Amino acid sequence: MKSVLGLTVNGRAREDAVADNSLLIDYLREHVGLTGTKMGCDGGECGACTVLIDGAARLSCITLAHGCAGRHVETVEGLAVDGNLSPVQRAFHETLGAQCGYCTPGMIMAAEGLLRRDPDPDANAIRAALGSNICRCTGYVKIIEAVRQAAAP
Repeated sequence: MKSVLGLTVNGRAREDAVADNSLLIDYLREHVGLTGTKMGCDGGECGACTVLIDGAARLSCITLAHGCAGRHVETVEGLAVDGNLSPVQRAFHETLGAQCGYCTPGMIMAAEGLLRRDPDPDANAIRAALGSNICRCTGYVKIIEAVRQAAAP
């Protein structure tokens, strides 16, 4: 069964007919056309699908789309402004915080959520905030450096 879902995605109000059992990741990718959010594990274990819901990092692969009714959802595509990378996106690029890039959108969104809560986190806070995001390519050193760089004034 479908019903109308009203929410804000990357600053734009939307109303779409969405199946009641649709996951947020499927809604974002298939209805909205935002493919930056990646499906990794399909079970809430890898963090590749991380988005911000009302500013907090959440896993879109285990979140029902209708659970976001009336809320603000942000994806990695929504962070850039006027074609300019956000500080977190730019820091990941400049510090080589991405290797294959598959986990990068989720890492960036988790980092963005952290920096909104704590603009100057230490390495332990960064590790804790990114603890549910898995990267199979790196040792996380460059990822932590990217978050520290984004936090720097």
